[in-house]
Amino acid sequence: MAVVLKSYKFRVVIDSEVFNVTDFAAIHPGGELLLLQYAGKDATGINKTDELLLQGLKAVFQKDEFYGLHRQDVLEKFRKKLYVGQILGEKATIIRSFRNVSRVPYSESSYWGGFRSPYYNDSHKRFREALRKFFDEFVIEEARSGESADKVPSLDLFKKLGNAGIFAARVGPGAHLKGFNLPGGIQSEEFDYFHELIINQENARLGTPGFSDGIGSGLVIGLPPVIHFGPTWMKEKIIPEVLRGDKRICLAISEPGAGSDVAAIATTAVKTPDGKFFIVNGVKKWITNGTFSDYFSTAVRTGDGMGGISMLLIERSEGLTTKPIKTSYTAAGTALIIMENVKVPVENLIGKEGQGFQVIMYNFNHERWAIICGIIRATRLWAHQRKVFGKRLIEQPVIRFKLATM
Repeated sequence: MAVVLKSYKFRVVIDSEVFNVTDFAAIHPGGELLLLQYAGKDATGINKTDELLLQGLKAVFQKDEFYGLHRQDVLEKFRKKLYVGQILGEKATIIRSFRNVSRVPYSESSYWGGFRSPYYNDSHKRFREALRKFFDEFVIEEARSGESADKVPSLDLFKKLGNAGIFAARVGPGAHLKGFNLPGGIQSEEFDYFHELIINQENARLGTPGFSDGIGSGLVIGLPPVIHFGPTWMKEKIIPEVLRGDKRICLAISEPGAGSDVAAIATTAVKTPDGKFFIVNGVKKWITNGTFSDYFSTAVRTGDGMGGISMLLIERSEGLTTKPIKTSYTAAGTALIIMENVKVPVENLIGKEGQGFQVIMYNFNHERWAIICGIIRATRLWAHQRKVFGKRLIEQPVIRFKLATM
């Protein structure tokens, strides 16, 4: 067996590829010893170690050891820095293509594997193909570097996504689609929720969860309240700005003391004596896209109890500050938002005063739908990589059945 590589001190082999982890070992999240324990050993029981040692290798990982603990995107994240070469005569078995529809069973929805479906037609095929091409050409490189460096998406990328009609498509069917050129030449009248399903899955396919949330998750959950409940002036001004990528928006509901229990929010909005403004005070936490948003669809308390919650569109202005929250999804721009005497015109009410709880619950339906779409795609990817009891998850009949019925 020949190995194509330079001379390094400490290397690992993962799925027939060789990586130099000499410098990386010390900062490995699982500790340096976890890597060093494989030095000079065959981790799989297949007698390749001695042969590889003769070529200068110091450690061997086989697919089940690595993929039992990691997703493929972990490898892709560090590939440019660590990749050395390829074992000659061997081929990678993990599919990494970012272009064509994969032919690996169950790695895509059954329709893309050639099965008939009552839900998809040629427009969905054209839509997916156009999206995949766009994400591969304009998004994937920034997504990987951004995820690795905890860097939020650039405004330039937002504008590219907006001009491509991707943001318009991500909030589902509706009148907001008119005037946008949608991927694949899809007309606004033929756009349905299966098109939206596809776009959420293609976004999840990037394999960069923080960055993927960064490119519009705030829009997906923050703009629908404006679309469905905002006054006319708000729809005419805010919707085009956000869908073009010129401005960015997020949903500000959660607080340090109120998450799923929306009725417990404490941020207050008190009207001025002349009735023309609300003065908003409070703190919001874990707000996706909050660090870079221009608009905040915000839940506030204007009265007591569940009937005392209202929704306001708050523009980034004096008294509103955002601070990044360091998480494993930092590229999503997760923020702590502090509002101190923020002056908001009463015209910025989304829906009616005191009916904010209903707006929030209505909005949660679409939010959960978008999350599920992405999870289904991520589940397919994980099922092909995760190995337990000597088999990949996709080889377990019960998992294949679940994926087939999704």
